[in-house]
Parts: sequence; structure tokens; C-alpha cells
Amino acid sequence: MNLYPIAKQLLFQLDAEEAHHFTIHQLQLLGKFPRLLSFLSGKKISHPSLHRHILGLDFPNPVGLAAGLDKNGDVIDEMGHLGFGFVEIGTITPQPQPGNDKPRLFRLISDEAIINRMGFNNVGAEVAAQKLKRRKTNIIVGANIGKNKVTPNEKAIRDYEFCFEKLFDYADYFVVNVSSPNTPGLRALQDKDSLTAILSSLQDINNRKVNTKPILLKIAPDLETEQITDVVDVVRKTQIQGIVATNTTISREGLHISNQEIEKIGAGGLSGKPVTAKSTQVLKYIAAEVQTDIQKPVLIGVGGIMNTADALEKFNAGADLVQLYTGFIYNGPELIQSINRALLK
Repeated sequence: MNLYPIAKQLLFQLDAEEAHHFTIHQLQLLGKFPRLLSFLSGKKISHPSLHRHILGLDFPNPVGLAAGLDKNGDVIDEMGHLGFGFVEIGTITPQPQPGNDKPRLFRLISDEAIINRMGFNNVGAEVAAQKLKRRKTNIIVGANIGKNKVTPNEKAIRDYEFCFEKLFDYADYFVVNVSSPNTPGLRALQDKDSLTAILSSLQDINNRKVNTKPILLKIAPDLETEQITDVVDVVRKTQIQGIVATNTTISREGLHISNQEIEKIGAGGLSGKPVTAKSTQVLKYIAAEVQTDIQKPVLIGVGGIMNTADALEKFNAGADLVQLYTGFIYNGPELIQSINRALLK
């Protein structure tokens, strides 16, 4: 039973951020009845052929929830009941912060897209760690970590170290976010030297642990080819485990809505259908770059997966796993099931 089309009609009557908070609250309520939640979301696809042993972890299926939707780890278990094979929370910063001024979340329905400038609104690493500690299921959870808005770039490394240490015992893997367009100056940390310093420091901490955790890097879709090549070189040098490609784009190219509407919305990262091709192109380029590496980094494809064909294209481009965000908002949990059904054919 797929009730999401009905729920979507109601949710899309609300302001986008109000709808988000309402959905999180309803999922928390339904989470007390996991069988009911699973039933309402449609029949989950489960099969040994969907299992993936990647990053030293056992994924029941390769379709995950991207960071940004469950920022604080409020509905991790519930997302598992909906059918996701793994969940990435965050972005988490050391100290809690409210994020940017509202309104900051906008639907572009004619483009099947979302623009957000949330600005890393989250409860902070201390509270997030406690939420992770309290989860009831064993679903794989990644922690997407970033810096506080008030932290200057030259001290950003400390923020990443803080989050890594605080969440280490409770997250299964980590994603370093230096690619959000909604924190001033953050994308400058994708510079080769800055990136090397951050990732090297985290790996040093990681290697001193009894059991290490996988570290991945999330990059922007707006990088030039030379910049992507630099990123791959940094990944090799620091020996982190993977790359998440990609974050949202600052481009407004090819949108159906008017320039006047775009200007009215203002700044923010664009996700959904308009970023599909660009994200896949970056993924494909990285996959080609690392093709002959002895230790290939794990590639997670995210960005504009609106249907099954988009997901299969990511896998064909070199993704080991995929993640949903905007496609999940527009199409609901049935999208998870349809991707997994296609993978079984």
C-alpha cells in the first residue's frame, strides 16, 4: 500500500520547512509501531543479492538516505523501517547552531527540485552523539560533519576533529562536508592544501583508535576538472576510504521557473532533477580516474536520483552505493523499493 501520493498532496500545501518538521514528527510517532510504518510505506524489498559488503560494513541494500534530511538523527530507525539500507545524518557541527534566517527551504515543483540555504542548522555534536547512542536498530549510520559558521577557515580543522571524536563511538562511517554552499567560505576548504590538512588530521586520529572508522569526502558538483583531479590525489595521499559525489549545486542553469522567481528565492544549494546529469558526470570522471588504483575509493552516488533509471545510471557510472534526498521528497519510499527491484532483475 503506497499512501505517499496522498501524503505528498497534503505536505506540499505546507511551507517546505514546516512540512519537513511535520514529517519528522509523524515518523517519530509512527516509529513506535514499526510494523505499521513498514506497511504504510509499501512492501520492502529484501534479498541476499541486494546485500553489499563495503567499507567493512554489511549493507542490507545499497540505497541510503543522504545527509540533510535527518540532520539530528531523529528518525534513524524509522528510515530503516521505510526501507533504506543506511542513513547519513547531519551535517553535524561541534556546537549547536540555528542556521540561516528563514525562509530557507523552497520547492521548485515544475523542476522537481529544491533550493535550500539551511546553513548547517543542528543540535551539535554532543546531543547528536546521545541520539545515535539511543537508536534501537542496527541500521548503518554515517555522520556527516562540518564546521560552525563562526569558525574561521584557518581553525576549521579543530571543528572536524571535535565532531569526529565526539561521534566516533556511535557512527559507522564519517563524511567530511566541505562542499555545502550555505556556510560562507566553506567550499574554499576544497582547496588541495586545506583538504589535505583536514583529512590527514582525521586519519591520524583514526589510526590511533583500536578499530578505525571509514572516512569519506563529500564534494561539490561545481568543481572544475582540475579540481576534481586534485581531490582524487588528496584522497589517495590521505588514504581515506571514499568520495560522496555530489552535494548541491549553486548553478541555476536550465530551470523552468522564471528568472524573477529564482531571484526572489535567492542563494542556496539546488538539488533534484536539475543536478542529475552534472552529478553523474562528476561521479563518472572520478570512477575513471581511480579505475586502475590498487585501493579504489568507495564511491557513493548522490544528486538528482528521481527515478529508477537515475539510480541505475549512477551505478553504471561507478557508484558502489547511492543516496536519496530530493527524489525521496518527491516520490516517497516507493522509490527505494523500485530501485531495489530493478537491481534484482
